[in-house]
Amino acid sequence: MLNLQSLIQIQTTRQDLYAFRITGEVSREDMTAMAEFMNDVFDKHEKVDMLMIFDRYEGAETGASFSWEALKSRVRSITNVDRYVVVGAPDAAQSLIEVMDSLMPVDAETFDTEPAAWRSLDAEAVAP
Repeated sequence: MLNLQSLIQIQTTRQDLYAFRITGEVSREDMTAMAEFMNDVFDKHEKVDMLMIFDRYEGAETGASFSWEALKSRVRSITNVDRYVVVGAPDAAQSLIEVMDSLMPVDAETFDTEPAAWRSLDAEAVAP
């Protein structure tokens, strides 16, 4: 389980679903650690679903997403992520997700509430 200052993995009822709660400001170190984690997941699984829950999100540290691992995981997600579900995305991110849904082979969806997202994924959070 990934447990960082700004990114916390949520255990789920599905083995092919990787869910994360994002709080506060995401640091470069946290972004890199998550990217390394997901690259390892992509090495082991052909396809996975992802759920990102933005909860009291304060943005990302300048340059946080520009590490080699972060860039590599973003490129790999195009072929390794089947569904990308986001709850509470910042306005700019929500617009980008909706545009990317029409351009890439990833099924991207945004939701205003967690229960709706969990239902869409036919999954639930599990206490660790």
